[in-house]
This record gives sequence, structure tokens and C-alpha cells, in this order.
Amino acid sequence: MTPLGAKLRALREERGVTLKDMAAALRVSSAYLSALEHGRRGKPTWILLQRMIAYFNVIWDEAEELQRLAEISDPRVTVDTGGLSPEATELANRLARDIGRLSPEDAKYLSNEMARRLR
Repeated sequence: MTPLGAKLRALREERGVTLKDMAAALRVSSAYLSALEHGRRGKPTWILLQRMIAYFNVIWDEAEELQRLAEISDPRVTVDTGGLSPEATELANRLARDIGRLSPEDAKYLSNEMARRLR
């Protein structure tokens, strides 16, 4: 599941909306919406994301959060380390190989640590 998918599911559940009803309102198939929630589809188009924001009638901050989550929710990431240090290439390869073995807590820790170091 992607960060956007988790948020969409939470919003649906908070409001008691079925996947089928939301899909119909957004004019997409329920299969597509399910795949989006489960991370089997990439980020939605800008237009579809705007429809989701309108559908949930979220306030400005939550709309920005949905847009941010869409940007970091591509389930198929490619990392080009050409021209970077050997350490960066090693890190990218280790992450690609071992990310599935990390617990959600460890993944969150590493993500937060990276964000902290890049400030």
C-alpha cells in the first residue's frame, strides 16, 4: 500500500464510503481505485487527484497533504546513481534488495532520519 492509498482508505472508512461508491463518483472503476489504494497503480493524474479532494471536501491543509502523498506514492521507483558516489550506489542497491525485509517501524525511522539529514 502506498502513503496515498493508506490515506484514501482512511478517508473512505472515516466517512463510511464504499470503494464502489467512491469509484462511481470519481468516474473510475472500482478495480482502478482498489489498485491505487493497494499500490498496484502509480500516482493518479492531477485531475483525478483534484476530484478526490473535491469528493472528500477536505480543507486546504488536507488537500495539500493528499497532493504531497501522491508525489511520494509511486510504487515503482527507479534510481539513477550514475555520477554519484560509490556509497550512494551501494545504498540504492541495498535498499532495492532489502526494503521488503524492513519492518514498518524501521522503514519509518530510516525515512525520518534521511529527511532530518537533508534539512
